[in-house]
This record gives sequence, structure tokens and C-alpha cells, in this order.
Amino acid sequence: MAIIGNAKYQARIKRHLAKYPTKRSAVMPLLYIAQEEYGWVNQAGINEVAQLLDLDPTQVKSIAGFYTMYSEKPKGKYWLQVCTDLPCALQGADEFHAWLKEELGVQEGGTSADGMFTVEHVMCLAACDKAPMLQCNFHYVENLDKDSMRALLAKWRVDGAGAANGSA
Repeated sequence: MAIIGNAKYQARIKRHLAKYPTKRSAVMPLLYIAQEEYGWVNQAGINEVAQLLDLDPTQVKSIAGFYTMYSEKPKGKYWLQVCTDLPCALQGADEFHAWLKEELGVQEGGTSADGMFTVEHVMCLAACDKAPMLQCNFHYVENLDKDSMRALLAKWRVDGAGAANGSA
């Protein structure tokens, strides 16, 4: 599938292009659309965004590579980003992050064997008072402990499609 010519994305693309005085300024929201379509920002998505904005694909790739909200490699259906910045670490986030990787049998940035979960640590999601917390497909889940996380993992495994394209 592609974002260019895909009716699913046409209204959003037009809306983003209309917001900015120059097309180039829409690069970030269009990269989100490409990531939504492909599950990551791959070369096809980069090429499509470049085509839509009359940019060189290298320019688009450099933007995707700079920002951590774009994934340049395939991820699990649920992208779990655990904040391990100092305030969160002081509330147990480091231990929680280590436990979560062990629970899912993954290394940092790895994806579980069933393809469902990718776990990464990130710095500062600005929810220090609610740690341990994580961002799942860009939605915050706060005040976590092992029991609540196990319940979420079980729910997400059953619901599989519930987190597709950003809804946790």
C-alpha cells in the first residue's frame, strides 16, 4: 500500500499541506502518515513524502533520522517507550524498564518473538510525577507497576488490533 493515491490518507495530506505557506513545512506530519501506513519510516515512505513535497529523499530521511518519534526500522505492533530520565529513574523506572525487557524476552530496542512488543528507553516524556510510565504508540500509560503492566500486556496480546496505528 502507499500513502500517495490512498483514499485513506488524502484528506489528511491535503489538510496538512493547507496549513503551511510552503509544502516543505508539512514534512513531519506526512512522515507520521508514512509511519502509520508502513509501521516504520521506510524508504518507500520517505520517497513518497519527498514526492509530495517536491524535496529530495535525502532531505526527508535526514529529518526522519533526527527525531526519535520516527522509527527507521520495523517495530512490534506495540512500541513501548519507557521514560528513564533521572526523575523517573528515581521513582523506579530503570528497574521497571529492565523488568519489562526481561518479561518480554527482549534486549534494548528489541521486539518480542511474537512480533507484538518493541521496548526502548527514552529520555523525558514530561510525566515525571507519574513514573514509572511509558508511551505506547504515542499514548501515555502512567503509574505502572509489574501487575498493571502484566495486565496491559495480556490485554494488548488479546486485542492485537487495538494499538494498530497509534491507539493503545
